[in-house]
Amino acid sequence: MSGSGRKEARRWAVDLADAASGISRDVPDPPGFNRNAAELVSSGSGSKALAQKDKALDPAKKQERAWALAQSPTKNLLMMGFMLWMAGSSVHIFSIGITFSILWQPISALRTINAAFDPLKDPKVDLVLPKLMYAAVNLFLLTIGLWKLNGLGLLPTRPADWISSLPPRTVPEFSAGGISL
Repeated sequence: MSGSGRKEARRWAVDLADAASGISRDVPDPPGFNRNAAELVSSGSGSKALAQKDKALDPAKKQERAWALAQSPTKNLLMMGFMLWMAGSSVHIFSIGITFSILWQPISALRTINAAFDPLKDPKVDLVLPKLMYAAVNLFLLTIGLWKLNGLGLLPTRPADWISSLPPRTVPEFSAGGISL
C-alpha cells in the first residue's frame, strides 16, 4: 500500500469526524424512532420519568402483580418434580445435590419474602393474602423436598435410626452353663 492510499476516500468508509455532532443530516431516522425520547433517555431524565411512572401505577395493577408474584413459585413445580424423578431413589451425589437444591430454593424464598414484595408496597394495596399464598406455595415445595429426603432414607423417621440413643436392654433371665466355677 502506498501512502496516498490512506488519504484516498473509499465508498464504504465512514468519516467519524462528523460524528461529534451526533446528528447525521443525510441519513434518515429509522421508522418508529423518536429523537425526543432518545434525548430524554440520554440525558437521564427519561429513567426518572420511567421510575415515577412505575411508582404511579394504579393500585389494581399493583394488586395484580402481587398475585402474579405470589403464584410464581408454582411455575417451577413440574420442573422440580421431573428433577426429583430423574434423581432416582438411591443415595448418590446427584440425588443429594438435587434434593438439597430443591430444599434451598423455598428456604431462601421464605427468608426474602418482604424484599420480594417491596416494589409493590403501597398503602392502597393489601399484600397480606399474596404474601400468605407465596409462603404457602414455598412451604409446599419445601414439603416435597423433605418427602424426597425421607424417600432417600436421609431423615431419621424409623426406630432403627434412634437405636444408638436407647439404653441397653436389661435381660429378665439369666442362664449359665452346667459347670460351676
